[in-house]
Amino acid sequence: MKSSRLSVLIWGAWLFFVGGYAVVSLFVPRGSTQTALSYLLACLTPLFANTTLLWNAATPYRRRNAFWMLLALGCTLWLAGILVLSYGQLVVGLTGYIPFYIDLLFFLHTVPFMAALALAPHARKMRETLRFGLLDLILLSILWLYVYIFAAMPWKTISPDLALFRSRDISSYMIENLVVVIGFGFLFFRSTGTWRKIYGHLFGATALYIVGFILTAFAVFNRTIYSSPLVRLPALAAFVWLGTIGIVAHDLVFEPEVSPAPTRRNTQWPVRLAMLGVLAALALAGWDVFLSDAPLPVQRFRLLVTLITLFVGTSLVFYRQHLVYQERTSLVHELWESLENVKRLQTHFVQSEKLASLGQLAAGAAHEINNPLTAILGYADVLTVENPQNTRPHSLGEKIRDQARRTKDLVNNLLSFARQVPAEKQLLDLNTVLTGAVQLRNLDLRGKNIRIELESRSVLPAVRGDPNQLLQVFYHLISNAVDAMETGGGGILMIRTLRERSNVIVEFSDTGPGMQDPEKVFDPFYTTKPVGKGTGLGLSICYGVMQEHGGTILGFNRPEGGCTFRLELPAVLAVFPQASALPVAPINTR
Repeated sequence: MKSSRLSVLIWGAWLFFVGGYAVVSLFVPRGSTQTALSYLLACLTPLFANTTLLWNAATPYRRRNAFWMLLALGCTLWLAGILVLSYGQLVVGLTGYIPFYIDLLFFLHTVPFMAALALAPHARKMRETLRFGLLDLILLSILWLYVYIFAAMPWKTISPDLALFRSRDISSYMIENLVVVIGFGFLFFRSTGTWRKIYGHLFGATALYIVGFILTAFAVFNRTIYSSPLVRLPALAAFVWLGTIGIVAHDLVFEPEVSPAPTRRNTQWPVRLAMLGVLAALALAGWDVFLSDAPLPVQRFRLLVTLITLFVGTSLVFYRQHLVYQERTSLVHELWESLENVKRLQTHFVQSEKLASLGQLAAGAAHEINNPLTAILGYADVLTVENPQNTRPHSLGEKIRDQARRTKDLVNNLLSFARQVPAEKQLLDLNTVLTGAVQLRNLDLRGKNIRIELESRSVLPAVRGDPNQLLQVFYHLISNAVDAMETGGGGILMIRTLRERSNVIVEFSDTGPGMQDPEKVFDPFYTTKPVGKGTGLGLSICYGVMQEHGGTILGFNRPEGGCTFRLELPAVLAVFPQASALPVAPINTR
């Protein structure tokens, strides 16, 4: 159904524009009415092509969008030229005379088509970035503008010679359009599938435009342009064909093709052509000074135009090279940063493998330690039961039982920390999990001037979470604080739990040197520890765990010194936590 509507639109466009122009040319009497209707259709035709081409410039692919917009820009320049010409012919009354700036508009309308050729939107492997596209388009415009002004303009303004002007005007314009036709023909043979069909249509439309231009030029030379208005019909039909391409393309599915292996990513022939044009300007200037037999005013004018073109063109070339240098320097820095991140990630993987092996070893050792601990607890109970109180054997039995229980709690915490299982959220008492983390970290604080103080409320609302993941978060925050304070010779880590509205808060405040960049501490691979000491992934993992639990984590420096990490977890109000998610044991804060 959609295809049939598009077919009706295509046939209607051809009938309205081409058929309407033919009817006006053949059946409307010559005079102001025929001229006005002819110019009206000549203005509506590129407007139609512009609209249908822009219809395809709303895709997620930037290079494809730029391709259609450049084609539409070429139609817009031609529309601007015909509008100005219509105003001069119909309103001002400049019949038979075309100002030079109108010639420039018609001449430059082909430049965006050349830029569209360079984009080659059918190729998948070409760069998607269009950062230098505007500069390339300006350089191309300067090249062809210089060629046209150098070849044709002196014979219309400096030393008027109508025959010379027409020959140079037609020659330069023909060469410019042949470049476009050959380019679309080349892309037609290089592409396949949907894009081959589009390039074939573009080749046909631009070739038809050249035919119309040749017929128009022939009519101008024979002075039959006003007596035979049908000679303009092929050029007008070429723009209708461009509009048809926009309609056909809207109903097609485009798949980028793989570029051939020899295709280089930095092959940008438009800018290379523009750069060569800047160099060719020197050769043209030398020819003008030493070999040309043109009048002296023409030679001076050409020399002046060449100097201006060289200045503007080389300035743009140098500016473009400066941008290229900046981009490549930035890419080199990004590459080095990526390599450093890869090295850190490899180190992290190695460390993770070591920790996994260590966890398995710890789990096996903990299971083996639990067996004699159970026997020790049994014998201690026998000592306390068989001996009356206030006797030495009874007292020794109680001490043995207390120390054995404390050892068993530490082993259970170690087992919980070493487990690598999927997250299983349950109701928890954060004080219990926090106590286990402090017990684990206290094992290697003997002999160090570091103290951990735990200030917890006796009753906290329950939270829903995975005890092993939260234990690892707490352990990592405690270890970071201990490492920071150790570099400063010692300090105090204050851990505080409290309730605020519907959240349970855990704060870790140390007296260390503080953080260098608090806003970057949660970024992956960011670390201030020496090489081999840390990978910069611990706090980013903690951030991810807190996000998974629906909570937040925030780090900031305190005015009095040191830093604080504040964790917020949503509370499950009016629900009691499970009593034994992790074992409770007395904490040695020394």
